[in-house]
Amino acid sequence: MVHVRAHVASRPTWRCAACGVAWPCSTAKLLLLAKYREDRDALMVHLAELCEEATAQLAELHHGSPPVDLAARFTDWARAR
Repeated sequence: MVHVRAHVASRPTWRCAACGVAWPCSTAKLLLLAKYREDRDALMVHLAELCEEATAQLAELHHGSPPVDLAARFTDWARAR
């Protein structure tokens, strides 16, 4: 039996549990787009909530200063085209 790790955020670092890159990774983005394909607004709300959570956790890890690109990382890629 092969154990496959899900492409989910590993908190509090917000790295992908499966591939280790900054979450959401490319695979996570594709999975989220598929899951929310009928409701892009719900996807944006979900991502905004996760961005707020990541901002707080990453600020704590970085002594009060979260990465500046979090909005782009979490929501810009998912905006309706």
